[in-house]
Amino acid sequence: MTKRLLLICLACAAVMSAGCLHWKKNAKPEETTTSEVEGPFRQRWIDRRAAELVAQGQTPEAARAQANGEFKAQFGAIGGTPK
Repeated sequence: MTKRLLLICLACAAVMSAGCLHWKKNAKPEETTTSEVEGPFRQRWIDRRAAELVAQGQTPEAARAQANGEFKAQFGAIGGTPK
């Protein structure tokens, strides 16, 4: 009786653990996901800040240069290049 119960328990454990391998999703590397988020964030932030500076009377070129500098000062760890 105990052998039969042990065999059933082992069989159930084997069936349950084998299915887990098929349910795992292949995750993207964190680096790719991060760059997909950081690039658009950087672009939107610089565009918004440059628009604010142009509204204050700066030329578009000077405003974009200042916005880039402010972004680097505030978010220096974030990589990516503006488009």
